[in-house]
Amino acid sequence: MAGPAIMLLGMLMFALNDTLGKWLVASYGLGQVVLLRSIAALVILVPIVWMAGLPALTRAERPWMQLARVVCSTAEVFCFYYAVMYLPLADVMTYWLAAPIYVAALSPLLLADKVGWRRWTAIAIGFFGVIITLEPSTAMFTMPAVISIIGSAAFAFMMISGRFLRGTPDSTLVFFQVCGAGLAGLFFVPFDWSPIQSGFDLGLLALLGIVSMAAHMLVNRALKISDAATVAPLQYTLLLWAVIFGWMFFGDVPRLSMIVGAALIVASGLFIFIREQMLKKRDTVLPAIPE
Repeated sequence: MAGPAIMLLGMLMFALNDTLGKWLVASYGLGQVVLLRSIAALVILVPIVWMAGLPALTRAERPWMQLARVVCSTAEVFCFYYAVMYLPLADVMTYWLAAPIYVAALSPLLLADKVGWRRWTAIAIGFFGVIITLEPSTAMFTMPAVISIIGSAAFAFMMISGRFLRGTPDSTLVFFQVCGAGLAGLFFVPFDWSPIQSGFDLGLLALLGIVSMAAHMLVNRALKISDAATVAPLQYTLLLWAVIFGWMFFGDVPRLSMIVGAALIVASGLFIFIREQMLKKRDTVLPAIPE
């Protein structure tokens, strides 16, 4: 049960990160938020990486895959913060919930995961729940919506690449991600910098980096110890947190469609987890039949 539990905690951290990000980009530049977020994360990450030793960085496996992952993680961060500047938090999170569908569809081809028809059905039900939750509007066809779809695809690649890079320590993966985002933020800072208004805002910017770092490390660990088709659908819990935090901090009142869709999403994720545990238990009792 460690993989699903870690993924659920990671999703809570991501929801907190997303809420803080939406709050901060309303007052500060996108590049500024990403840069300060990265600096705060590095303050904690650098000692961890230093204790692991420089070879963990210089001898990381599959350098080109590492580079592609950094590019996608940086694109995902900028896409999300750009989208929440213009769209409600729940809408943006709903776009991001398409990522587990990409992962589940590609995991048999790229990761050799076995996904039966029951789990495919549950994933389809979860996607149907997303459709119910996201009521069609003109905002779906704007540039922020397109950017959201690109960001969710980048996030899906990050999830898949984590399975190819199982030998890379979680701290190393996150270190590369944070450095990539920080460099991109540094590039954009001269074009959009706003003076920090208070020490409280500075603390929120620092907290944003810490929460984001924890979220990525938790998700990386979950994907390394569980197959993608099991833990990926648990990202649907982001929608529940979006409802809660959207109401608490931005005054968004949950709609009936949001409640119904969230129920379908959570039910599908729980079914996939239970089904996976049943199959593992059966395989330990019955020997595999040669084909």
